Amino acid sequence: MAPVIAKPKDDYLLRPDPADPRLTERVAGVDQSGAPIETSVTVERALTIYLNGQEIVTAMTIGDYPEYLALGYLLNQNMLRPDDEVTGVDYDEDLAVAVVRTERATDYEAKLKKKVQTSGCAQGTVFGDLMEVIENAALPAAELRTSWLYALTNKINTTPSLYLEAGAIHGCVLAVEDRPLVYMEDVGRHNAVDKIAGFMFRHGVSPDDKIFYTTGRLTSEMVIKTVRMGIPILVSRSGFTAWGVDLARKAGLTLIGRARGKRFIALSGEERIVFDQDLRYVEEESAKHRRKAAAHDE
Repeated sequence: MAPVIAKPKDDYLLRPDPADPRLTERVAGVDQSGAPIETSVTVERALTIYLNGQEIVTAMTIGDYPEYLALGYLLNQNMLRPDDEVTGVDYDEDLAVAVVRTERATDYEAKLKKKVQTSGCAQGTVFGDLMEVIENAALPAAELRTSWLYALTNKINTTPSLYLEAGAIHGCVLAVEDRPLVYMEDVGRHNAVDKIAGFMFRHGVSPDDKIFYTTGRLTSEMVIKTVRMGIPILVSRSGFTAWGVDLARKAGLTLIGRARGKRFIALSGEERIVFDQDLRYVEEESAKHRRKAAAHDE
């Protein structure tokens, strides 16, 4: 049975809790003038993921939602199938271990030796056969209204988050139309993606009408994972890599980057975009909510 989710008092089903004392620490230091300061820093912890009896990977993570991270990682590495029956997900906080158990017998010894290193931080890897996901992609013909996009990015940027509390973290959001549903953060953007994939799998969430938003770069890894989840629209406040754009075009993924304030650039899947928003009524992004790298893509 899927776990019960305590819904926040807004549109979100799940979102960051910057007040969670497990996720940040206060550290003393000095500033540029030599004055003593105290600041919040993000905590990272090791999590070892097992599939049945086989150790798969050890990832550095902030440690929230380890069950979703384990499920999503295995799904996005094509080790767990969408139709697999998961008989249990066990997490031991003291051992820092998450074990996913399936009805189907699994053995990925050969696959674990065949990896493609990617640009993702904190041990981002994809396995070579995942590239086949792009060739076989059949994404739904969804719609993205610019009025939804502007409302969505504003809501996300003003949501209390670990980024605004302590920085040094990436965020990913699953949304529908102009409503953010699930907001995950982690030290590596691929971890945040995997948590959302795990949430979708655990709760049977359809990807057909969804929008995926990330604070990180639009790399090959981000494109592959979004396509693998079956989500037709990927949006980022950051920029693109050439391979990310090439893969998005091959897969028919709508790829939108540099989405800040009233500006954005679409480099793939423009046919899904409906330009229904009068830009005279869209505000530029507040400096209070401007994130890293915002000045690089002016």
